[in-house]
Amino acid sequence: MNSQNGFLLSFIKYGENDAVLHCFTEEDGFQTYFVKGIYSKRNKKKALLQPLSLLNFTVNPAKGNGIPLVSKFELVKNHDMYTDIKANTVIFFISDFLNQVLRHENKNPDLFLSIDEFISELMNKNYQCHLLFLITVLKIQGVAPLIHEGKYLDPETGTFSDIPAHQLFDDKISDLWKTALFSEKLYTTKIHSLQRKDFLDSILVYYHYHITDFKIPTSLEVIQQIFE
Repeated sequence: MNSQNGFLLSFIKYGENDAVLHCFTEEDGFQTYFVKGIYSKRNKKKALLQPLSLLNFTVNPAKGNGIPLVSKFELVKNHDMYTDIKANTVIFFISDFLNQVLRHENKNPDLFLSIDEFISELMNKNYQCHLLFLITVLKIQGVAPLIHEGKYLDPETGTFSDIPAHQLFDDKISDLWKTALFSEKLYTTKIHSLQRKDFLDSILVYYHYHITDFKIPTSLEVIQQIFE
């Protein structure tokens, strides 16, 4: 057996009472676990299955090609953000997002800490923090844009130039990217409410070019509606 702290990214009911969990763990990166009996009537632990919950798992090693079995798990930190509609929408979007882009990610302490920092910002009602967190992920992954004196960001090359390369990346959105990339305190970056949709769309375009097999998260429409 071994003990792991991990953020829950997604969970799928398996059969009547069991579940498959996808997590990003502190020690081993992205992991898939199997939990027996979590949906049984007497099991109160199913209430802990919330996107981006930080949980401690006691795990039995997998046999052969099987999935490691969780013998027990506990909540590491208690967050009350799930009762906040805006925060809850952001959490579902980011967990959906990370469940896709971290599928092949090994141990990454910087990324693990950045998720924790993002959650702290959201708990403090920073409702634009998900936009800046997505920039943080690009920086940690080493695919963030290179800063040049150009006015417009070219999402395909990841560089700035004097000529517009994409309709979403006008001078205002490109300047917002520069501000975020330069900022030592990223989460203090101000994003006007009228720019948030275009900025998020531009981030998704950038991910499309730089993250292999990237797909638009299914929860995008919901988060766009909440912040309109």
